[in-house]
Amino acid sequence: MVSSDTEAIHGHEFYDAGTGSFKVPLYLSSVFEHPDRRTGKARLSDRGFELKYSREENPTVRAFERVLAKLEHASDSLAFSSGMAAVATALFSALRSGDTILLSKECYGTTQELALDLRRYGVKTVLAGPDTDGLLAEIRPGVSLVVVETMSNPLLRVVDLKELARGCAEAGARLLVDNTFTTPLLCNPIADGAWGSVHSVTKYLAGHNDVVGGALALDEGGDVTELWDSRRRLGTIMGPFEAYLSLRGASTLRVRFEAQCRSAQSLAEYLADHPRVSSVHYPGLPDSEYHALAARLFTGGLYGGVVSFKVKGGRERALSALKRVKVIKPSPSLGGVESLLTYPLLSGSKNMSPSIREELGIGEDLLRLAVGLEDVEDLKADIAQALK
Repeated sequence: MVSSDTEAIHGHEFYDAGTGSFKVPLYLSSVFEHPDRRTGKARLSDRGFELKYSREENPTVRAFERVLAKLEHASDSLAFSSGMAAVATALFSALRSGDTILLSKECYGTTQELALDLRRYGVKTVLAGPDTDGLLAEIRPGVSLVVVETMSNPLLRVVDLKELARGCAEAGARLLVDNTFTTPLLCNPIADGAWGSVHSVTKYLAGHNDVVGGALALDEGGDVTELWDSRRRLGTIMGPFEAYLSLRGASTLRVRFEAQCRSAQSLAEYLADHPRVSSVHYPGLPDSEYHALAARLFTGGLYGGVVSFKVKGGRERALSALKRVKVIKPSPSLGGVESLLTYPLLSGSKNMSPSIREELGIGEDLLRLAVGLEDVEDLKADIAQALK
């Protein structure tokens, strides 16, 4: 068995005997010859689905799916037009009227909105947690699907996936994990017992702030045919150009992500001692309440590339810092080569219930720093002048 680093580069298993090319080409064709004139039969992809129309199956997209499945130690994966397209397709495929879906209270705000919207179709939505014990207390018979994030946004809480998977198995529920913040390099939710691992490919997997995409990797029991059919009907497949760029991104994931994690650790330690910062949220800090769990759950002694911190002086000081950064860009998202500073109340947490935001501690003084690949000393200098 080869390592994940090798799979990220060669896991697409592409070779063109006619040209000798081992680089996956960009198949922009919207249609393919169907049926095959030589055989009179339908042309099939490697997993047995008909290759005739790119809304259903595309060779470039399929190559990226093979790579991600190997990185996640999954039976298979599907690629989508965005992270939310992946989540939406999973929910529409997995849930039926009368089912109950349980979400962590700190799940991405738009994911919460979608789950709450499913009430109109007879699906009951429950928000719980966000810590492991709070979620376990609500996992009971009748719950069909549990949705959590490996590391939450924006306060970087870490949940015990193995305990949650055990609770789901006992209750007859499936566990869907958003693994975007940790990537397959730090955590493989499927190996810990999850049904599916979902990604915003826009972030670390593509890695250059130039792609919008999503993906869902499935365990051995996952019905890829059912999800593939849902994607076909909903029209949520990833485009071939995005898949081509995502393949490129996956091949450099290790070198990018490890560097971002190391810089994030250094910046978290710097911010923890900064006189204008009241608190820092990062599981790599020894005094974080999630440090021991993260050290056990994550591999490589790394803790992710995002740091959240609270600024003394509240909203005015936080927004002032957002305006004053120069190297760091004031923008949502994460995982790209550029460092981005976000004000959660105006971005990812904007659509959360105000009462839940207050309960979680997502206040007016909170900033989230997604660390890029710039020199870490330049980032520290930029933060220093922004907070001055």
